[in-house]
Amino acid sequence: MIVLEYKVKGKLEQYKAIAQAIRTTQFIRNKAIRYWIDHSRELKIDKFALNRYSTTLRKEFSFVNDLNSMAVQSAAERGWIAISRFYDNCKKKILGKKGYPKFQKDCRSVEYKTTGWKLHPTKRQVTFTDKNGIGKLKLQGKWDIHTYNLKDIKRVRLIRRADGYYCQFCLGITITDVQPKTGNEIGIDVGIESFYTDSNGHQEPNPKFLRKAETSIKKSQRQIYKKVKGSSSRRRARKIYAKKHLKVSRQRNEHAKRLASNVCKSNDLVAYEDLSVRNLVKNHCLAKSISDASWYLFRQWIEDFAAKFDKLAIPVAPHFTSQRCSNCGAIVKKSLSTRTHIFNCGCELHRDTNAAKNILNLAKQARGGHPQSNANGLETSTLLGETLVEHVSRSKLESQRLQT
Repeated sequence: MIVLEYKVKGKLEQYKAIAQAIRTTQFIRNKAIRYWIDHSRELKIDKFALNRYSTTLRKEFSFVNDLNSMAVQSAAERGWIAISRFYDNCKKKILGKKGYPKFQKDCRSVEYKTTGWKLHPTKRQVTFTDKNGIGKLKLQGKWDIHTYNLKDIKRVRLIRRADGYYCQFCLGITITDVQPKTGNEIGIDVGIESFYTDSNGHQEPNPKFLRKAETSIKKSQRQIYKKVKGSSSRRRARKIYAKKHLKVSRQRNEHAKRLASNVCKSNDLVAYEDLSVRNLVKNHCLAKSISDASWYLFRQWIEDFAAKFDKLAIPVAPHFTSQRCSNCGAIVKKSLSTRTHIFNCGCELHRDTNAAKNILNLAKQARGGHPQSNANGLETSTLLGETLVEHVSRSKLESQRLQT
């Protein structure tokens, strides 16, 4: 699935209509969660039951009926996504909180399926035909949608961001761009001191977008609390503050995307650490720096480009990759403050370079076993007595990324 995004231009009344459709989506999702909470013990609540319940909501509330029927179903499906995620976490018996479904307070998008919208023949305008009164919106951006068949458009989303409204067209096709084989293999160790260090010794500088913008962000945040609550000046101050955070988010995404593309183009095999970032950010001393480095976003783009370029991306268990000598395999205990790996075998490397070499060696061992390649260019195998399982749902990762 690919997504084409355009900024939309309309009148103030149209923006208000989009905001109303988004609020309706939030209302339906929360009502679906409440219906599950109240009736899950006595009834079997699944995706289809929530779809039937959404039909009841259309009959009960006139503003829900104004929204397109498939958009109403899509809103109910969002509630089911939260519920099914909770069920999956319970079955996996993950430690800590299982993600019990919560009521949404700030919904930012409304999603239409195959009805409720119509693309202009010029493909520079889109018209929403339900009773919300959104009407015709102009599309601003590159006109790549001209090259695709309208039947391939499976979903259309309207998204509110700090700098305006955007329209996303989700196409149910897969793009492949097979790159020539280079014969190169690389191991990547992500970090805070440098964005990543590879097995060739190259260290990519950490841009630290949030750290650089932090002074400006804090200044704009202070301006919010100097304004009267509910005033127009306070709303303007909040908008300025939100735009600064949006800029940082876009900088991170473009940086990770560019680096991942270059890494996958120049290497046939990319090995990286299978880190659990959600656990790492629990350390309050490092949480901001880890989030600013956007390790998980970088990993997502590597997996995406590996599938697109027909390359291989292998996740490796991170255990002892920094402590093991990449030359002889001996364990050399060292603290985080020790930045150079030195051992009796004569190996003297930067700590992160040594870890990157270990990551690549472990990936090669995985390939020497009984690897199984999936459709996303990822590989799983038996490694050092541990089972590495990497099941990546491409569409799910794409959806999570686009919500940001």
